[in-house]
Amino acid sequence: MAFNKKEEFTQKEQDLAAFAKAISHPARIAILKTLAQRNECICGELVEILPLAQSTVSQHLKELKSAGLIDGTIDGPRSCYCINWKAFEKFNSEFNSLFNNLKLKNEKACC
Repeated sequence: MAFNKKEEFTQKEQDLAAFAKAISHPARIAILKTLAQRNECICGELVEILPLAQSTVSQHLKELKSAGLIDGTIDGPRSCYCINWKAFEKFNSEFNSLFNNLKLKNEKACC
């Protein structure tokens, strides 16, 4: 029987892992790049740009939104999305801190 040990890790570790998981698909990277270029995008436009079905694009948008990386509004048949830059700044800072700490510890290691 498997047990979920997620609660054994710090909230910061869980948040970083969720962020990494949210950006771990190339389609999500492409979506983020497109949103950054346009600063706002309608889902239909993303479907025209990406080589994916509308339902697949919607699923990727849902994952990015649930991770807090994008914000979105629905206005009738139109869905508009934009990047949540505060979330990106937070994760950028936390990843830099993590990598710097790992590097410092590795400099003291024997291998």
